[in-house]
Amino acid sequence: MSPTWLDELEQSLEERLSAFLRANPYQEMLLQQQHQQDRSQSLQKQRQQLQQEAEDHRRQLLKLAESVKEWRSRADRARTAGAKELADRADAHISKLMEQGRQIWSALDALGQRFADVEQQIESVLKDSGHGTSSLEDDWARFEAQHDLDRLRRESGQSRH
Repeated sequence: MSPTWLDELEQSLEERLSAFLRANPYQEMLLQQQHQQDRSQSLQKQRQQLQQEAEDHRRQLLKLAESVKEWRSRADRARTAGAKELADRADAHISKLMEQGRQIWSALDALGQRFADVEQQIESVLKDSGHGTSSLEDDWARFEAQHDLDRLRRESGQSRH
């Protein structure tokens, strides 16, 4: 397949840009800085999104825990009242709720892995850009995120036993 006029135009523009950047290294440096800044902003947004997803999962788990507690109480009352069939149905419902909880924990664990990957990428971008020293806001955001991740891991470990 022969190149189309659009392909030729694109190639010509890329060649001109490369020649311009070779002739103007400062502009190339600015372009690289802009690329790193864009990448950093994208990663920050990803980190915020992952934190929000984790918080949503945490809320879901708390809501599920309340439901499990409520249904256990109902099952016990039904069992005490001699309504074995109703108690068994409540126990089956509790099992379904517990399975939902396990799925959410699994999703939360996957979020933790993705969060760690994004954090590593952010550190890499900062290191590559020569901004190894981050702002107080960045350090605080990292601290909070790590604290939340550690808390979720602890809670995950406690509930699995």
